Amino acid sequence: MSNLTVAVLAPPDYAKDLGKKGTISDITFYNMKKGDATVTLIEPTRYPEKLSSLFYAISLADSIILVVDEINSLFGESVLMLQCAGKSSGFLILKNYITIDQIAPLIRGTVIEHYEVMDEDIVGLREKILEIAVKLTAHHKAKPIGSNGAVPVDHHFNVKGVGIVVLGCVSQGVIRKHDTLKVLPTEKTAQIRSIQKHDEDADYAETGDRVGLALKNLNAEELDRGFVLTNDPTITYATTITGKAQLVKYWPSPLKEGMVIYAGHWMQFIPTRVENVVTEGDWRMPQITLSMEKALIYPPHARIVLHYLEGGKLRVVGSLTLS
Repeated sequence: MSNLTVAVLAPPDYAKDLGKKGTISDITFYNMKKGDATVTLIEPTRYPEKLSSLFYAISLADSIILVVDEINSLFGESVLMLQCAGKSSGFLILKNYITIDQIAPLIRGTVIEHYEVMDEDIVGLREKILEIAVKLTAHHKAKPIGSNGAVPVDHHFNVKGVGIVVLGCVSQGVIRKHDTLKVLPTEKTAQIRSIQKHDEDADYAETGDRVGLALKNLNAEELDRGFVLTNDPTITYATTITGKAQLVKYWPSPLKEGMVIYAGHWMQFIPTRVENVVTEGDWRMPQITLSMEKALIYPPHARIVLHYLEGGKLRVVGSLTLS
C-alpha cells in the first residue's frame, strides 16, 4: 500500500489545513504528497444529516483522525461506527479542555482505546501522517506481483476526448493498464485505458492507491456508486446474505424479522430486510439472513456494518461477518 487513506472525523473543513481539496460531494477528498508518498484525506461532509457519509469515509480509510471537541451522541456514534468497521489505527485529538480520563469509560474495550493521543498541532499532525506514508512507500518500491484487484466506485463522470472516468480506491490486489475488469453487479466488462494516481499516469495500482481510471467499452449511465471493477473471481454479489452478527452493547433489543436496516460495505449503503434471526445463547450475536432488492457486492468473509436510520441517537446496530 503506497497511498495512505485517512478519514478525518472532526469539525467541518478541518482537513483543509492538512491537504489540497479535491473531489467534493457527500464525502470530500483532500490530497497530500511528499516525494513518492501520497495521502488521501476524507471528510464526511454530509454527516450527521446522512449517516452514509460517515460510513463511506470510515469504510475507505486505513487510518483515522478523531477530533473530540464535545462529548455528545455524535462522538458516541463515531466510536460505534469505528468499532463495527474494525478501524484500529488512528489519532485521537482532544479539544475544549476535554481530558482522556473523561472519555476513557466511553472508549474502553473499543478500537479507539489504541489510538495515539495527540495535542492539536496541525503542522505536527501533517508531518506525522506524511512520515507514515513515506514508510509505507519505502516498503512498496518493487513492482507488485499478482493481479486480481478490486476498485469500488465512489465517483464517475465523462471527460471530453477521454470517455468515462471512474474514481475509487483499490480495496485489494493489483490492477494494471489494459486489464479487462468485470463491472459488478452487472454482466458487463470494461478495459482500463489509463490509470492516474494523484494526477500522475501509472502502469498499475495496488491496495490502498487512490485512482482515476479511464475506461473503454462502458458508458456513464451503466455505472453507479458502489459498483465494483474487478478481475478477482472470488468477489461475488447477491441479494440474500447470511452471517454471524455482533450487535453493539447499547442496542436495546433482539433484531426482529421484517425489520429494515442498512448494510454498509465498501461504497455500498443498501436497505435490507431481516428475513431470519437464529439466536443460540447471547441475543446480541445472532445468525441472521438479510434480503435486498439491490445486490450487495463482497469478497469472502466480508464484514458488513449494520445501520438503523430510524434509531434516533442510536443508528449503528452492529456488524455482520458473512458465512
